[in-house]
Order: sequence, then structure tokens, then C-alpha cells
Amino acid sequence: MRILKALFLPVLLICSLIGFDTLYAYAAGDLTRRGTALPDLVLGNEESDYSMSQLEYQLETGKAYQLKIIASGQKEYAFQAPEFATSIFLRKVEAGGVEIKAITLTELEFEDAGEAQIFFVPIKPGKYRFYAKGLEGKGMLGYFMVK
Repeated sequence: MRILKALFLPVLLICSLIGFDTLYAYAAGDLTRRGTALPDLVLGNEESDYSMSQLEYQLETGKAYQLKIIASGQKEYAFQAPEFATSIFLRKVEAGGVEIKAITLTELEFEDAGEAQIFFVPIKPGKYRFYAKGLEGKGMLGYFMVK
């Protein structure tokens, strides 16, 4: 125990010299709990089964977001964004009064009208596709642009 106490101060000094103490300046509070609500992504509408209300979202790494995906019930929709799912920190998904906590998201399948809300933080910049599986050629394709 004495050795640990004796080593603590020198280790703390070394860490401060190489910049570990500045991490606290950037992480004031829990970033995942202050999410910015994005415009809802509505799949299908009365005019077209193949419409998407948003075709692009501009995002920043390190910033928390909430995205509500709403299926109109016009068709069965399987929302996917596989590359995006591996480049984010997924905090949770809320759907049907259930809160789902998972490491990644493979697909949100809507058999009827419904909605799901995704809470996430982008961690890797890039351009990532999102789409309704099998309906990309009908216009159900958009992009997450992460800076």
C-alpha cells in the first residue's frame, strides 16, 4: 500500500504533462444524455408507399442525437444502415414502450404502422447509407453525413 501511495503523485504528474488532465475539459457531463432531436424519418405516406421524409442527415462526431423512425403502414419496411451502425455508439432504442440496449443495430422491421426512436453518438466520420431493404431502387435510400 505504501508503494502505491508513493507512486501515485509521480504518475499523476506524468499524466498531466502528457495531457490526460485535459480530457475533463471536453467531457463536462454525460454527452449521451443531451441528445439533439433530428427531424423524424417517415417511411411512406398517403401519396407514395416509397417516400422517405429525409434523404440526408448532417451529423458531427461526439455529439448525441435522437432519431425517430416512423413507418406509415403503407408497406412493410425494414430500415437498415449497416455501415453506420458500426460507426456509432448506440445508447438505446425505444419502441412500443420498450427500451432496448444493445451494442449495435442490424435492422428495424416495421410490419405495420409504428415508430422507433434511436439514441446514438457518431464516433467515425464518413458518408453512410440508410435505406428500406429491397426498396432502395424505388427511392428509399438516404445518407448520414458525419463530420
